[in-house]
Amino acid sequence: MRERKRTDATTPELCSDGGAPMRLVAASLSGQSDAVWARAAGEYVDCAILGGIALDAPSREAARRLVARDREEFLPARPLEFVDDQLAALSDLAIVTGFNVRSTSPGPVREAAAVCRDHGAIPEINAHCRQDELREVGCGETLLRDTDRLCEQVRAASETGARVSVKVRAEVPGVALAETARAVEGAGARIIHVDAMDSEPVIREIRGASDLFVIANNEVRDRESVREYLAYGADAVSVGRPSDDPRVLARVRKAVDAWTEREASP
Repeated sequence: MRERKRTDATTPELCSDGGAPMRLVAASLSGQSDAVWARAAGEYVDCAILGGIALDAPSREAARRLVARDREEFLPARPLEFVDDQLAALSDLAIVTGFNVRSTSPGPVREAAAVCRDHGAIPEINAHCRQDELREVGCGETLLRDTDRLCEQVRAASETGARVSVKVRAEVPGVALAETARAVEGAGARIIHVDAMDSEPVIREIRGASDLFVIANNEVRDRESVREYLAYGADAVSVGRPSDDPRVLARVRKAVDAWTEREASP
């Protein structure tokens, strides 16, 4: 067996500026997760992933179609400047930051990753969104069924020197996330952010298949959900929809800290 050199929550590059391990993440919410949102969540979380942001013409047109049916989306005239400005606005915040990005091709991902790298932030490649408009142009969840294209984007981002995350979704027919994890790790990803849907044990499968840092997402609300995901082997958990609710964030923070303290006990 090969020696495992798994990235974990105490790896320096996955710690906040204050040295705290990355255990609790605020997950991106389209059209909502900006610098103001991240600053509010920063009181509770170790990492905030902003976005998502559509980078290239096809993904931006898909985003416009989503807005037309009343979905919130970020559609700035200059997406890279927007990423740069939002991350710069958080330069004084002692947490890890990142930006969830969507694209149909690797070039714009490489450019966004370079911006993230310059801010010490994580570019997170979106292989997760399942809206028809996004799938039709070939981004979001579609990338899970086209591992070669997904790995092209991961490789492009990784070549900038950024620490790269990939956001994925469970329960996609024909997709084995353990295999996806091995593929993106080989392409240079360091982190996998998993929306487990109703298949929480998938976290254990991914944990056993790769050395990636695993963030578990979906219905993280309380002690029970935190303990379930961490027991399956997740390195961190993320809060999605209620990430703007300080009561939920405080409750999850308490649960994460209790687990960490228990791990540290002799």
